Amino acid sequence: MTLCREAATGKGHDLFDFDMLGLAPQLSKALKDNGLTEPTPIQNQAIPLALEGHDVLGLAQTGTGKTLAFGLPLIDAMLNRPGKPAPRMAKSLVLAPTRELVNQIAESLRGLTKGTKVRVVTVVGGQSIMKQVHLLSRGCDILVATPGRLIDLLDRGAVDLGEASYLVLDEADQMLDMGFIHALRRIEPHLATPRQTMLFSATMPKQMEELAGSYLTNPRRVQVAPPGKAADKITQMIHFLEKPAKPAKLREVLDADPGALTLVFARTKHGSEKLMKSLRADGYKVDSIHGNKSQGQRDRAIKAFRACEINVLVATDVAARGIDIPGVAYVINYDLPEVPDNYVHRIGRTARAGREGVGIAFCAPEEAQLLRQIQKLMKIEIPVASGTAPEGVAPRPTRGPRRGKPQGQGKPGGHRGQGRRRRRPAKAA
Repeated sequence: MTLCREAATGKGHDLFDFDMLGLAPQLSKALKDNGLTEPTPIQNQAIPLALEGHDVLGLAQTGTGKTLAFGLPLIDAMLNRPGKPAPRMAKSLVLAPTRELVNQIAESLRGLTKGTKVRVVTVVGGQSIMKQVHLLSRGCDILVATPGRLIDLLDRGAVDLGEASYLVLDEADQMLDMGFIHALRRIEPHLATPRQTMLFSATMPKQMEELAGSYLTNPRRVQVAPPGKAADKITQMIHFLEKPAKPAKLREVLDADPGALTLVFARTKHGSEKLMKSLRADGYKVDSIHGNKSQGQRDRAIKAFRACEINVLVATDVAARGIDIPGVAYVINYDLPEVPDNYVHRIGRTARAGREGVGIAFCAPEEAQLLRQIQKLMKIEIPVASGTAPEGVAPRPTRGPRRGKPQGQGKPGGHRGQGRRRRRPAKAA
């Protein structure tokens, strides 16, 4: 279960037990049933403040357990607020920028509300709005939604947020990047006042500070990692090459560790689909997810990737924060992102739940400025695996991980990055 994998990252820290929180008995039992005993650092800091009723501003990199940091206080509040929700009524609201992230959050929450009367409903674009109208007609305790579809439902009178006294904004910086600030301004007046608000983000740009000032009241700020910092267990490397050489280099990397779960990021929807089809034609077990795919197609691709029915998934940034699959061994930036923060979110799809992983980037000469921006954000020089760095991009040689047969090939979470880090030099171009 996603939630279990998130919480596992807390192992090894001197933290309190979940038992010490005084949670509702049903929730304490659900935690134990899922083997959850110790919170991660972000959970350690955020949960007690949220349970005390404070607004919370949480800053943490992807994969640190933010879902549980707001999910536990939210579920506890619902369990302590008995009574069946009225038709079309939502008692609390969680907003997330992408369909994948909404589904991931809901899966985590449902894993802890099973056997209780707490009802979790999701609404996202790309699915039947009439089916969602029907689901909302019964009311819900926790509504997890993308902003655009929620506004559609509000305009139809299909949902009432007048009693929603809890609001969570997850991956708020990405919501800003995707232009959802206007949607948030339309949604906010529909919510109950007073209310408790929790805002979680991986970065804190100036506009985010303004957003927090508008939506949070005397918030308590918690931060467990500097913005722009990747997980410590990600081995990063970069290949400098001409753009036409990227397809051959990608196949070389994939063939070096066949069967390993690999997430490949391309910049555009068209480019993702074209790359996926060329790989499939060459016999790779691959699929793609991007904005031109229906929600059903995207869900099926992620399900197949999670189950290792395919081992390569080509995606645009729509997936950068919506995939929680600890078995991902490699993240390949086939195209460097135009937004530097997205590089951190992309490679954050590997090295999850305490495992190790590899982040590989391809940099063509025309992408040199993008690389400079990424390295400036992260305050590091990404080690060079092959090729010559363009002028102005400081190179540093790397000794990459050994490319052998992945451990536990074909099993989620059983990739070769889980054990001791290898020291064999990466192959030259």
